[in-house]
Amino acid sequence: FRVQECSVRRRYSDFEWLRAELEKESKIIVPPLPGKAIKRLLPFRGDDGIFEEDFIEERRQGIEGFINKIAGHPLAQNEKCLHMFLTEPMIDKNYVPGKVRTH
Repeated sequence: FRVQECSVRRRYSDFEWLRAELEKESKIIVPPLPGKAIKRLLPFRGDDGIFEEDFIEERRQGIEGFINKIAGHPLAQNEKCLHMFLTEPMIDKNYVPGKVRTH
């Protein structure tokens, strides 16, 4: 990667997009994402649903584990979609898939 540190905001759907792109374009087995929160969106649950602190922390840990596995995989590290996902403020979903030159 060209930069050592970067900060971007991503939604769960962005992680789903990255996973789908890696499955299409790379030759790696892409790890699963933590599950969707569909049941937590139902009314009359008696808790804070998707805003419950334990749920947020559990999902954060799952997503962090996912991105660390992907970013640490030697074959995934050269994928344009991963570089864009980690460094660009906006994801260009019309990008041309391919490899990033490291030299």
